[in-house]
Amino acid sequence: MFFSKKKFRLASMIACGILASALFTGCGGGDSAGGGEQKAAGDEIVIGANFELTGNHAQYGANANNGLKLAVKEINDAGGVNGKKIKIVEADSKSEAAESVNAATKLISDDKVVALVGPAVTANVIAESQVATDNMIPIIAPAATNPDVTVENGKVKPYVFRACFIDPQQSEVMAQFARKDLMANTAVLYLDSSSDYSKSLGKIFKERFEADGGTVVMEEAFLAKDQDFKAALTKIQTANADVIFVPAYYEEVGKIIKQARELGITAAILGTDGWDDSKVIDIAGKDALNNTFFCTHYFEGDAEVQPFIKAYKAEYNTDPNVFAALGYDAGKMLVNAIDKAGNDSKKIRDNIEAITDLQVGTGKITMDPSTHNPIKGIVVIETKDGVRELRTKIAPISPEAQERNEAEQ
Repeated sequence: MFFSKKKFRLASMIACGILASALFTGCGGGDSAGGGEQKAAGDEIVIGANFELTGNHAQYGANANNGLKLAVKEINDAGGVNGKKIKIVEADSKSEAAESVNAATKLISDDKVVALVGPAVTANVIAESQVATDNMIPIIAPAATNPDVTVENGKVKPYVFRACFIDPQQSEVMAQFARKDLMANTAVLYLDSSSDYSKSLGKIFKERFEADGGTVVMEEAFLAKDQDFKAALTKIQTANADVIFVPAYYEEVGKIIKQARELGITAAILGTDGWDDSKVIDIAGKDALNNTFFCTHYFEGDAEVQPFIKAYKAEYNTDPNVFAALGYDAGKMLVNAIDKAGNDSKKIRDNIEAITDLQVGTGKITMDPSTHNPIKGIVVIETKDGVRELRTKIAPISPEAQERNEAEQ
């Protein structure tokens, strides 16, 4: 989400190089960090939570970690897996790629985890992936949406999976929604230039919107943690576009929407799953959010997601955001795999890859073995007077059906 591919690889190579002499004493046997069956501590199966608990992305990592802990608590309260309780060992990636490698190394070599969940953001997942792959320890990334997380140079990474849909799906959904539902002919992109998540989404939205006959008439940029957006918004206002696409996170999004409405901008404002936090209403204000739309992983009004939402509120006394929901999904995916594999990391990997029609917090998912991306639905949410309403729901679609649809267009 946050660094270029070259920076991902550089960070991972540097960190792995520094750690190489201390990392592994072998990759084969039962007590080593490597594949096969890890030894559980007594009646426990040990998994690793490698999340951004401090640093710039701590709010994302902490929420995803809470979701994971809830999923594990539920299975442990129900008696565990085959008579064994699941133990989570937490490590802080400190919102840095190199520290993600350090954390993964500790969890694998010292704590003998059988699988990893996290980190939350793309750069940190990619950084740890080589360490985990070398040791045949599966990773489930809850919220890392960049395609490079699970596929590199056209080849799927055998031990890396995700619980979320990917950036191209989000951008294509919102571009089609703008053209077909809102009948938009012109669009402005307003992107976070410090975030590869935002830039990637903007690029794909533009390609799809223009392929469908629309025109992107202006592109402007801001930086994460900016507070005053009015200069750029004043320029955007002159474009008089039908829609403004802002694929960013809720802290900045709330301020952008508030200031846009203060300037008199009434155009529809569109976004993606980074918007999905109730705090955006507190920041922007209820009235400002009218005529705004974003896509995300679930709608809280759906019956199938109510058990998760109620359980999360009961545990943490607050509403879950999208990172919490995806952390929970990742936990459910891993618990399902462990239930069939025990503490054998290789079998856990195989069972994650074979997930079919599994009920998780946000709905049902099936794993695509060719990409290690889940096949899952997408919803578009409209906010009216501070209340989120379901505008449209796009059912899960298999890769084969997607290819057929694209060939027909």
